[in-house]
Amino acid sequence: MSLPTFHRLAPASDIPANSMRGFSIGDREVLVCRTKDGLYAVDNICSHGYAKLNEGRLRGVRIICPLHGASFDCRTGSVLGAPANAPLHSYPVRVVDDWIEVELAGA
Repeated sequence: MSLPTFHRLAPASDIPANSMRGFSIGDREVLVCRTKDGLYAVDNICSHGYAKLNEGRLRGVRIICPLHGASFDCRTGSVLGAPANAPLHSYPVRVVDDWIEVELAGA
């Protein structure tokens, strides 16, 4: 069994509380959200229509798509509001030496 590979993205201070930021890791678009409860990572592309979720809004743990208003839980990727009906993939997140890292295995 191989160890997970984490990708270093940005200093933790670059994503203030109640905000989100998109990253490209290879061919994958990842959205990192910081809520009052911590850091979470999900796909950055809406499962309903091709839109970058980092251009939308974060309200609590709810990510709201800028295109059609679909919403997702940033902690799990689950759908919270139509028109989306497929969840986003979520990714493990950790902070090492004040750097945010995301693990993409199994994505």
